[in-house]
Amino acid sequence: MAQRPSVKGVADVVALIDGLGKITGRAQVIWFLVFGGLFLDAYSNAALSAGLGPMTSQMELTTTQVSILTATAPALAIIFNPVGGWLATRIGRVPPLLIAKVFAIAGALLAAFADDFTVVWLGRVLVGIAYGIDFAVAMALLAEYTPAKLGGRLNLWQAVWYVATTSNLALALFFFNMDVGADIWRWSVGSAAVVAVALLAGQWLMLKESPTWLASKGRLDDAVLNLDRIYGIKAVAGQPDEATRAATAAPAVGFRQAGLLFKGEYLPRTILSSAISLGQSMQYFAVGWYLPLISLTIFGESFEKATIGSMVFNAFGIAGGLLSAYFGRRLGLRLSSAAGFGGVFVALIAMGLTFEKVPTAVAFFLPVLFILCHSAGPGANGKSIAALSYSSDVRALGTGVTGMVGSFGSVAGLYLFPQIKDSLGLADTFLVLAVVPLLGLITCLAIKWDPMKAPSPDEAAALRTAEADERESAESTTAR
Repeated sequence: MAQRPSVKGVADVVALIDGLGKITGRAQVIWFLVFGGLFLDAYSNAALSAGLGPMTSQMELTTTQVSILTATAPALAIIFNPVGGWLATRIGRVPPLLIAKVFAIAGALLAAFADDFTVVWLGRVLVGIAYGIDFAVAMALLAEYTPAKLGGRLNLWQAVWYVATTSNLALALFFFNMDVGADIWRWSVGSAAVVAVALLAGQWLMLKESPTWLASKGRLDDAVLNLDRIYGIKAVAGQPDEATRAATAAPAVGFRQAGLLFKGEYLPRTILSSAISLGQSMQYFAVGWYLPLISLTIFGESFEKATIGSMVFNAFGIAGGLLSAYFGRRLGLRLSSAAGFGGVFVALIAMGLTFEKVPTAVAFFLPVLFILCHSAGPGANGKSIAALSYSSDVRALGTGVTGMVGSFGSVAGLYLFPQIKDSLGLADTFLVLAVVPLLGLITCLAIKWDPMKAPSPDEAAALRTAEADERESAESTTAR
Protein backbone atom coordinates (compact mmCIF):
# COMPACT_ATOMS: atom_id res chain seq x y z
CA MET A 1 0.00 0.00 0.00
CA ALA A 2 1.44 3.35 -1.08
CA GLN A 3 2.23 5.79 1.67
CA ARG A 4 -0.13 8.74 1.81
CA PRO A 5 1.44 12.16 1.22
CA SER A 6 1.87 14.37 4.27
CA VAL A 7 0.34 17.85 4.30
CA LYS A 8 2.38 20.30 6.35
CA GLY A 9 1.14 23.57 4.89
CA VAL A 10 -0.29 25.48 1.94
CA ALA A 11 2.52 24.52 -0.44
CA ASP A 12 1.74 20.81 0.05
CA VAL A 13 -1.97 21.35 -0.63
CA VAL A 14 -1.19 23.38 -3.75
CA ALA A 15 1.27 20.74 -4.98
CA LEU A 16 -1.30 17.94 -4.55
CA ILE A 17 -3.99 19.89 -6.44
CA ASP A 18 -1.52 20.96 -9.13
CA GLY A 19 -0.56 17.30 -9.57
CA LEU A 20 -4.03 16.50 -10.88
CA GLY A 21 -4.28 16.16 -14.65
CA LYS A 22 -7.94 17.13 -14.78
CA ILE A 23 -10.96 18.03 -12.67
CA THR A 24 -13.54 15.25 -12.47
CA GLY A 25 -16.40 13.92 -10.35
CA ARG A 26 -17.51 15.97 -7.36
CA ALA A 27 -14.73 18.49 -8.00
CA GLN A 28 -16.21 19.21 -11.43
CA VAL A 29 -19.69 19.74 -9.96
CA ILE A 30 -18.32 22.04 -7.24
CA TRP A 31 -16.26 23.97 -9.80
CA PHE A 32 -19.31 24.69 -11.94
CA LEU A 33 -21.43 25.56 -8.91
CA VAL A 34 -18.97 28.33 -8.09
CA PHE A 35 -19.18 29.44 -11.71
CA GLY A 36 -22.94 29.47 -11.23
CA GLY A 37 -22.58 32.48 -8.96
CA LEU A 38 -20.84 34.37 -11.76
CA PHE A 39 -23.71 33.31 -14.05
CA LEU A 40 -26.13 34.86 -11.57
CA ASP A 41 -24.14 38.11 -11.41
CA ALA A 42 -24.29 38.44 -15.19
CA TYR A 43 -27.92 37.35 -15.33
CA SER A 44 -28.94 39.99 -12.78
CA ASN A 45 -27.17 42.70 -14.77
CA ALA A 46 -28.68 41.52 -18.06
CA ALA A 47 -32.15 41.43 -16.49
CA LEU A 48 -32.07 45.19 -16.02
CA SER A 49 -30.44 45.79 -19.40
CA ALA A 50 -33.02 43.76 -21.32
CA GLY A 51 -35.97 45.50 -19.67
CA LEU A 52 -34.50 48.98 -19.48
CA GLY A 53 -36.56 50.39 -22.36
CA PRO A 54 -39.98 49.20 -21.08
CA MET A 55 -39.08 50.18 -17.49
CA THR A 56 -38.05 53.66 -18.59
CA SER A 57 -41.37 54.12 -20.42
CA GLN A 58 -43.56 52.67 -17.66
CA MET A 59 -41.97 54.65 -14.84
CA GLU A 60 -41.20 57.71 -16.97
CA LEU A 61 -37.58 57.71 -15.84
CA THR A 62 -35.25 60.59 -16.64
CA THR A 63 -31.80 60.07 -18.15
CA THR A 64 -30.24 60.72 -14.75
CA GLN A 65 -32.50 58.13 -13.07
CA VAL A 66 -31.57 55.56 -15.72
CA SER A 67 -27.89 56.29 -15.12
CA ILE A 68 -28.35 55.93 -11.35
CA LEU A 69 -30.20 52.62 -11.70
CA THR A 70 -27.68 51.10 -14.06
CA ALA A 71 -24.67 52.33 -12.07
CA THR A 72 -25.96 51.32 -8.61
CA ALA A 73 -24.92 47.65 -8.63
CA PRO A 74 -21.31 48.26 -9.74
CA ALA A 75 -21.11 51.30 -7.44
CA LEU A 76 -21.98 49.07 -4.46
CA ALA A 77 -19.47 46.53 -5.76
CA ILE A 78 -16.75 49.15 -5.26
CA ILE A 79 -17.34 48.76 -1.53
CA PHE A 80 -18.30 45.10 -1.37
CA ASN A 81 -15.57 43.64 -3.60
CA PRO A 82 -12.96 44.29 -0.90
CA VAL A 83 -15.50 43.46 1.83
CA GLY A 84 -16.03 40.10 0.15
CA GLY A 85 -12.28 39.59 -0.01
CA TRP A 86 -11.95 40.50 3.67
CA LEU A 87 -14.73 38.07 4.65
CA ALA A 88 -13.19 35.30 2.55
CA THR A 89 -9.85 35.82 4.27
CA ARG A 90 -11.37 35.83 7.77
CA ILE A 91 -14.21 33.27 7.72
CA GLY A 92 -13.51 31.19 4.63
CA ARG A 93 -14.44 31.21 0.97
CA VAL A 94 -17.81 29.45 1.09
CA PRO A 95 -19.86 31.45 3.69
CA PRO A 96 -19.62 34.77 1.75
CA LEU A 97 -20.85 33.03 -1.41
CA LEU A 98 -23.97 31.82 0.41
CA ILE A 99 -24.55 35.25 1.96
CA ALA A 100 -24.35 36.80 -1.50
CA LYS A 101 -27.15 34.57 -2.81
CA VAL A 102 -29.47 35.73 -0.01
CA PHE A 103 -28.87 39.37 -0.97
CA ALA A 104 -29.41 38.50 -4.65
CA ILE A 105 -32.78 36.87 -3.93
CA ALA A 106 -33.98 39.81 -1.83
CA GLY A 107 -32.79 42.38 -4.38
CA ALA A 108 -34.43 40.67 -7.36
CA LEU A 109 -37.79 40.30 -5.61
CA LEU A 110 -37.77 43.85 -4.26
CA ALA A 111 -37.10 45.32 -7.72
CA ALA A 112 -39.60 43.04 -9.47
CA PHE A 113 -42.49 44.16 -7.26
CA ALA A 114 -41.46 47.83 -7.04
CA ASP A 115 -44.00 50.60 -7.65
CA ASP A 116 -41.57 53.48 -8.06
CA PHE A 117 -37.98 54.41 -8.82
CA THR A 118 -36.85 54.40 -5.17
CA VAL A 119 -37.89 50.80 -4.51
CA VAL A 120 -36.28 49.58 -7.75
CA TRP A 121 -33.13 51.39 -6.70
CA LEU A 122 -33.15 49.69 -3.27
CA GLY A 123 -33.45 46.35 -5.04
CA ARG A 124 -30.41 47.20 -7.15
CA VAL A 125 -28.54 48.13 -3.96
CA LEU A 126 -29.01 44.58 -2.65
CA VAL A 127 -28.03 43.12 -6.02
CA GLY A 128 -24.89 45.27 -5.96
CA ILE A 129 -23.93 43.92 -2.53
CA ALA A 130 -24.37 40.36 -3.81
CA TYR A 131 -22.44 41.11 -6.99
CA GLY A 132 -19.54 42.69 -5.11
CA ILE A 133 -19.14 39.87 -2.60
CA ASP A 134 -19.68 36.99 -5.02
CA PHE A 135 -17.29 38.03 -7.77
CA ALA A 136 -14.38 38.76 -5.44
CA VAL A 137 -14.69 35.46 -3.59
CA ALA A 138 -15.67 33.18 -6.48
CA MET A 139 -12.58 33.94 -8.55
CA ALA A 140 -10.28 33.39 -5.55
CA LEU A 141 -11.99 30.08 -4.77
CA LEU A 142 -11.84 28.93 -8.39
CA ALA A 143 -8.11 29.70 -8.49
CA GLU A 144 -7.62 27.54 -5.39
CA TYR A 145 -9.79 24.72 -6.72
CA THR A 146 -7.99 24.60 -10.10
CA PRO A 147 -4.68 22.83 -10.91
CA ALA A 148 -2.06 25.26 -12.21
CA LYS A 149 -1.89 23.64 -15.64
CA LEU A 150 -5.63 24.26 -16.03
CA GLY A 151 -5.47 27.88 -14.85
CA GLY A 152 -6.69 29.08 -18.25
CA ARG A 153 -10.09 27.57 -17.41
CA LEU A 154 -10.75 30.52 -15.13
CA ASN A 155 -11.23 32.57 -18.29
CA LEU A 156 -14.36 30.55 -19.03
CA TRP A 157 -16.18 32.89 -16.64
CA GLN A 158 -16.43 35.27 -19.59
CA ALA A 159 -18.31 32.69 -21.68
CA VAL A 160 -20.56 32.05 -18.67
CA TRP A 161 -21.23 35.80 -18.47
CA TYR A 162 -22.45 35.92 -22.08
CA VAL A 163 -24.44 32.69 -21.72
CA ALA A 164 -26.24 34.31 -18.78
CA THR A 165 -26.83 37.52 -20.72
CA THR A 166 -28.15 35.60 -23.73
CA SER A 167 -30.38 33.47 -21.50
CA ASN A 168 -32.01 36.52 -19.98
CA LEU A 169 -32.51 38.13 -23.38
CA ALA A 170 -34.15 34.93 -24.63
CA LEU A 171 -36.40 34.89 -21.58
CA ALA A 172 -37.30 38.54 -22.17
CA LEU A 173 -38.25 37.64 -25.72
CA PHE A 174 -40.42 34.82 -24.39
CA PHE A 175 -42.20 37.19 -21.99
CA PHE A 176 -42.62 39.68 -24.84
CA ASN A 177 -44.43 37.05 -26.91
CA MET A 178 -46.59 36.22 -23.88
CA ASP A 179 -47.96 39.78 -24.12
CA VAL A 180 -47.04 40.84 -20.60
CA GLY A 181 -46.80 44.40 -21.88
CA ALA A 182 -44.72 47.04 -20.15
CA ASP A 183 -44.31 44.71 -17.13
CA ILE A 184 -41.82 42.63 -19.13
CA TRP A 185 -38.97 44.11 -17.10
CA ARG A 186 -40.54 42.82 -13.87
CA TRP A 187 -40.53 39.26 -15.19
CA SER A 188 -36.98 39.64 -16.42
CA VAL A 189 -35.66 41.03 -13.11
CA GLY A 190 -37.74 38.66 -10.99
CA SER A 191 -36.46 35.57 -12.80
CA ALA A 192 -33.03 36.27 -11.28
CA ALA A 193 -34.51 35.35 -7.88
CA VAL A 194 -35.36 31.87 -9.20
CA VAL A 195 -31.79 31.37 -10.40
CA ALA A 196 -30.44 32.62 -7.05
CA VAL A 197 -32.64 30.23 -5.04
CA ALA A 198 -31.47 27.26 -7.13
CA LEU A 199 -27.83 28.27 -6.68
CA LEU A 200 -28.21 28.86 -2.95
CA ALA A 201 -29.57 25.33 -2.53
CA GLY A 202 -26.87 23.77 -4.72
CA GLN A 203 -23.98 25.62 -3.11
CA TRP A 204 -25.28 24.99 0.41
CA LEU A 205 -25.40 21.26 -0.24
CA MET A 206 -22.26 20.75 -2.34
CA LEU A 207 -19.59 23.37 -1.72
CA LYS A 208 -16.66 22.45 0.51
CA GLU A 209 -14.24 24.93 2.00
CA SER A 210 -11.01 25.52 0.10
CA PRO A 211 -8.28 23.16 1.38
CA THR A 212 -5.75 25.88 0.59
CA TRP A 213 -7.50 28.39 2.84
CA LEU A 214 -7.86 25.79 5.61
CA ALA A 215 -4.14 25.01 5.43
CA SER A 216 -3.30 28.72 5.56
CA LYS A 217 -5.16 28.86 8.88
CA GLY A 218 -3.26 25.89 10.27
CA ARG A 219 -6.34 23.62 10.04
CA LEU A 220 -4.44 20.79 8.38
CA ASP A 221 -6.84 18.02 9.47
CA ASP A 222 -9.74 19.86 7.82
CA ALA A 223 -7.62 20.58 4.74
CA VAL A 224 -6.81 16.89 4.33
CA LEU A 225 -10.47 15.96 4.83
CA ASN A 226 -11.60 18.36 2.10
CA LEU A 227 -8.89 17.21 -0.29
CA ASP A 228 -10.51 13.80 -0.03
CA ARG A 229 -14.09 15.12 -0.23
CA ILE A 230 -13.44 17.28 -3.29
CA TYR A 231 -10.78 15.43 -5.27
CA GLY A 232 -10.53 12.01 -3.70
CA ILE A 233 -6.91 12.80 -2.73
CA LYS A 234 -5.85 10.63 0.23
CA ALA A 235 -3.37 12.46 2.43
CA VAL A 236 -2.49 12.81 6.09
CA ALA A 237 -1.95 15.90 8.22
CA GLY A 238 1.68 16.33 9.24
CA GLN A 239 3.42 18.71 11.59
CA PRO A 240 2.87 22.30 10.39
CA ASP A 241 5.87 23.68 8.51
CA GLU A 242 7.53 26.98 9.42
CA ALA A 243 5.48 28.98 6.92
CA THR A 244 2.21 27.57 8.30
CA ARG A 245 3.21 28.23 11.91
CA ALA A 246 4.21 31.80 11.04
CA ALA A 247 0.99 32.42 9.09
CA THR A 248 -1.13 31.00 11.89
CA ALA A 249 0.58 33.15 14.50
CA ALA A 250 0.42 36.33 12.40
CA PRO A 251 -2.60 38.65 12.55
CA ALA A 252 -5.26 37.83 9.98
CA VAL A 253 -4.85 39.72 6.72
CA GLY A 254 -7.41 42.52 6.48
CA PHE A 255 -7.91 46.00 5.08
CA ARG A 256 -4.90 47.30 7.02
CA GLN A 257 -2.70 44.85 5.13
CA ALA A 258 -4.00 45.95 1.70
CA GLY A 259 -0.75 47.88 1.33
CA LEU A 260 0.96 44.52 0.71
CA LEU A 261 -0.61 44.53 -2.75
CA PHE A 262 1.30 47.71 -3.61
CA LYS A 263 4.75 46.66 -2.43
CA GLY A 264 7.60 44.61 -3.85
CA GLU A 265 6.78 41.97 -6.43
CA TYR A 266 3.02 42.49 -5.97
CA LEU A 267 3.07 46.13 -7.12
CA PRO A 268 3.38 45.53 -10.90
CA ARG A 269 0.91 42.64 -10.63
CA THR A 270 -1.64 44.85 -8.90
CA ILE A 271 -1.16 47.68 -11.41
CA LEU A 272 -1.51 45.31 -14.38
CA SER A 273 -4.53 43.39 -13.08
CA SER A 274 -6.22 46.62 -11.98
CA ALA A 275 -5.60 48.29 -15.36
CA ILE A 276 -7.02 45.31 -17.25
CA SER A 277 -10.00 45.07 -14.89
CA LEU A 278 -10.68 48.82 -15.08
CA GLY A 279 -10.35 49.00 -18.85
CA GLN A 280 -12.40 45.93 -19.67
CA SER A 281 -15.24 46.84 -17.31
CA MET A 282 -15.42 50.43 -18.54
CA GLN A 283 -15.51 49.49 -22.21
CA TYR A 284 -17.98 46.65 -21.68
CA PHE A 285 -20.43 48.53 -19.47
CA ALA A 286 -20.26 51.58 -21.73
CA VAL A 287 -20.86 49.66 -24.96
CA GLY A 288 -21.55 45.94 -24.50
CA TRP A 289 -24.13 46.43 -21.75
CA TYR A 290 -26.07 48.83 -23.98
CA LEU A 291 -26.23 46.44 -26.94
CA PRO A 292 -30.06 46.34 -26.82
CA LEU A 293 -30.11 50.13 -27.33
CA ILE A 294 -27.42 49.92 -30.03
CA SER A 295 -29.44 47.15 -31.69
CA LEU A 296 -32.47 49.43 -31.75
CA THR A 297 -30.43 51.97 -33.68
CA ILE A 298 -29.13 49.38 -36.14
CA PHE A 299 -32.23 47.22 -36.65
CA GLY A 300 -35.03 49.70 -36.08
CA GLU A 301 -37.47 50.57 -33.31
CA SER A 302 -38.62 47.03 -32.54
CA PHE A 303 -38.10 45.37 -29.15
CA GLU A 304 -38.16 41.92 -30.79
CA LYS A 305 -35.58 42.76 -33.46
CA ALA A 306 -33.33 44.59 -31.01
CA THR A 307 -33.43 41.68 -28.56
CA ILE A 308 -32.62 39.11 -31.25
CA GLY A 309 -29.80 41.36 -32.48
CA SER A 310 -28.41 41.55 -28.93
CA MET A 311 -28.59 37.76 -28.61
CA VAL A 312 -26.57 37.39 -31.80
CA PHE A 313 -24.00 39.88 -30.50
CA ASN A 314 -23.76 37.94 -27.25
CA ALA A 315 -23.31 34.66 -29.11
CA PHE A 316 -20.00 36.08 -30.30
CA GLY A 317 -19.25 36.93 -26.67
CA ILE A 318 -19.74 33.26 -25.78
CA ALA A 319 -17.39 32.27 -28.60
CA GLY A 320 -14.81 34.80 -27.47
CA GLY A 321 -15.11 33.66 -23.86
CA LEU A 322 -14.47 30.07 -24.88
CA LEU A 323 -11.50 31.13 -27.02
CA SER A 324 -10.06 33.18 -24.15
CA ALA A 325 -9.01 30.01 -22.32
CA TYR A 326 -7.06 28.92 -25.42
CA PHE A 327 -5.46 32.31 -26.02
CA GLY A 328 -4.66 32.68 -22.32
CA ARG A 329 -2.86 29.33 -22.37
CA ARG A 330 -0.97 29.96 -25.63
CA LEU A 331 -0.17 33.68 -25.39
CA GLY A 332 -0.48 34.27 -21.66
CA LEU A 333 -3.01 36.56 -20.00
CA ARG A 334 -0.96 39.72 -20.58
CA LEU A 335 -0.44 39.43 -24.34
CA SER A 336 -3.94 38.11 -25.01
CA SER A 337 -5.27 41.15 -23.10
CA ALA A 338 -3.07 43.47 -25.17
CA ALA A 339 -4.33 41.92 -28.42
CA GLY A 340 -7.93 42.20 -27.25
CA PHE A 341 -7.55 45.85 -26.26
CA GLY A 342 -6.02 46.54 -29.68
CA GLY A 343 -8.99 44.95 -31.45
CA VAL A 344 -11.50 46.86 -29.31
CA PHE A 345 -9.68 50.13 -30.04
CA VAL A 346 -9.93 49.53 -33.78
CA ALA A 347 -13.60 48.54 -33.49
CA LEU A 348 -14.55 51.67 -31.52
CA ILE A 349 -12.72 54.01 -33.91
CA ALA A 350 -14.43 52.33 -36.88
CA MET A 351 -17.84 52.47 -35.17
CA GLY A 352 -17.40 56.16 -34.43
CA LEU A 353 -16.32 57.07 -37.96
CA THR A 354 -18.91 54.98 -39.81
CA PHE A 355 -21.99 54.85 -37.56
CA GLU A 356 -25.22 55.32 -39.58
CA LYS A 357 -23.06 55.90 -42.70
CA VAL A 358 -22.60 52.29 -43.80
CA PRO A 359 -24.87 49.36 -44.77
CA THR A 360 -26.51 47.36 -41.97
CA ALA A 361 -24.15 44.41 -42.54
CA VAL A 362 -21.09 46.59 -41.82
CA ALA A 363 -22.80 48.30 -38.88
CA PHE A 364 -23.54 44.83 -37.49
CA PHE A 365 -19.97 43.55 -38.02
CA LEU A 366 -18.28 46.26 -35.96
CA PRO A 367 -20.08 45.54 -32.63
CA VAL A 368 -19.36 41.86 -33.31
CA LEU A 369 -15.65 42.68 -33.61
CA PHE A 370 -15.87 44.68 -30.38
CA ILE A 371 -17.52 41.85 -28.43
CA LEU A 372 -15.26 39.14 -29.85
CA CYS A 373 -12.01 41.00 -29.10
CA HIS A 374 -13.26 42.08 -25.67
CA SER A 375 -14.41 38.65 -24.51
CA ALA A 376 -11.43 36.73 -25.94
CA GLY A 377 -8.93 39.07 -24.27
CA PRO A 378 -9.25 41.60 -21.45
CA GLY A 379 -12.89 40.81 -20.67
CA ALA A 380 -11.92 37.37 -19.39
CA ASN A 381 -8.46 38.21 -18.11
CA GLY A 382 -9.53 41.14 -15.95
CA LYS A 383 -10.70 38.77 -13.23
CA SER A 384 -8.47 35.75 -13.89
CA ILE A 385 -5.13 37.53 -13.75
CA ALA A 386 -5.79 38.84 -10.23
CA ALA A 387 -6.92 35.44 -8.94
CA LEU A 388 -3.71 33.83 -10.23
CA SER A 389 -1.24 36.57 -9.24
CA TYR A 390 -1.32 36.39 -5.43
CA SER A 391 -0.51 33.79 -2.80
CA SER A 392 -3.41 32.29 -0.85
CA ASP A 393 -3.01 34.53 2.21
CA VAL A 394 -3.79 37.67 0.19
CA ARG A 395 -5.56 36.18 -2.84
CA ALA A 396 -9.12 37.05 -1.82
CA LEU A 397 -8.04 40.54 -0.77
CA GLY A 398 -6.23 40.95 -4.10
CA THR A 399 -9.22 39.86 -6.16
CA GLY A 400 -11.41 42.12 -4.02
CA VAL A 401 -9.25 45.20 -4.53
CA THR A 402 -8.89 44.50 -8.26
CA GLY A 403 -12.64 43.97 -8.48
CA MET A 404 -13.17 47.27 -6.69
CA VAL A 405 -11.04 49.06 -9.29
CA GLY A 406 -12.97 47.30 -12.05
CA SER A 407 -16.23 48.43 -10.49
CA PHE A 408 -15.08 52.03 -10.79
CA GLY A 409 -14.86 51.35 -14.52
CA SER A 410 -18.33 49.82 -14.54
CA VAL A 411 -19.81 52.84 -12.77
CA ALA A 412 -18.03 55.24 -15.11
CA GLY A 413 -19.20 53.32 -18.17
CA LEU A 414 -22.80 52.92 -17.04
CA TYR A 415 -23.22 56.45 -15.73
CA LEU A 416 -21.22 58.40 -18.29
CA PHE A 417 -22.32 56.60 -21.46
CA PRO A 418 -25.92 57.90 -21.42
CA GLN A 419 -24.70 61.39 -20.52
CA ILE A 420 -22.07 61.52 -23.28
CA LYS A 421 -24.47 59.94 -25.77
CA ASP A 422 -27.08 62.60 -25.07
CA SER A 423 -24.49 65.37 -25.46
CA LEU A 424 -22.39 64.14 -28.39
CA GLY A 425 -24.43 61.46 -30.10
CA LEU A 426 -23.59 57.76 -30.37
CA ALA A 427 -20.88 58.07 -33.04
CA ASP A 428 -18.72 60.61 -31.18
CA THR A 429 -19.24 58.70 -27.94
CA PHE A 430 -17.53 55.66 -29.50
CA LEU A 431 -14.56 57.85 -30.46
CA VAL A 432 -14.26 59.25 -26.93
CA LEU A 433 -14.39 55.76 -25.42
CA ALA A 434 -11.60 54.51 -27.71
CA VAL A 435 -9.05 56.02 -25.32
CA VAL A 436 -9.92 53.32 -22.76
CA PRO A 437 -8.66 50.27 -24.70
CA LEU A 438 -5.69 52.32 -25.94
CA LEU A 439 -4.53 52.93 -22.37
CA GLY A 440 -5.17 49.28 -21.54
CA LEU A 441 -3.00 48.20 -24.49
CA ILE A 442 -0.14 50.48 -23.42
CA THR A 443 -0.24 49.15 -19.84
CA CYS A 444 -0.19 45.50 -20.97
CA LEU A 445 2.85 46.16 -23.16
CA ALA A 446 4.68 48.07 -20.41
CA ILE A 447 4.31 45.54 -17.54
CA LYS A 448 5.74 42.08 -18.23
CA TRP A 449 4.15 40.00 -15.44
CA ASP A 450 2.10 36.97 -16.50
CA PRO A 451 0.95 34.28 -14.01
CA MET A 452 0.65 31.72 -16.83
CA LYS A 453 4.40 32.04 -17.44
CA ALA A 454 5.53 32.01 -13.80
CA PRO A 455 5.56 29.55 -10.86
CA SER A 456 2.56 29.41 -8.53
CA PRO A 457 2.72 32.31 -6.03
CA ASP A 458 2.14 29.85 -3.16
CA GLU A 459 4.95 27.56 -4.27
CA ALA A 460 7.25 30.54 -4.85
CA ALA A 461 6.46 31.84 -1.34
CA ALA A 462 7.17 28.41 0.16
CA LEU A 463 10.48 28.22 -1.73
CA ARG A 464 11.53 31.65 -0.42
CA THR A 465 10.66 30.57 3.14
CA ALA A 466 12.69 27.38 2.78
CA GLU A 467 15.67 29.30 1.40
CA ALA A 468 15.45 31.81 4.25
CA ASP A 469 15.40 28.95 6.78
CA GLU A 470 18.45 27.39 5.14
CA ARG A 471 20.35 30.68 5.25
CA GLU A 472 19.41 31.19 8.89
CA SER A 473 20.50 27.65 9.73
CA ALA A 474 23.79 28.10 7.84
CA GLU A 475 24.47 31.44 9.58
CA SER A 476 23.72 29.84 12.96
CA THR A 477 26.09 26.96 12.24
CA THR A 478 28.84 29.36 11.13
CA ALA A 479 28.43 31.46 14.26
CA ARG A 480 28.88 28.41 16.46
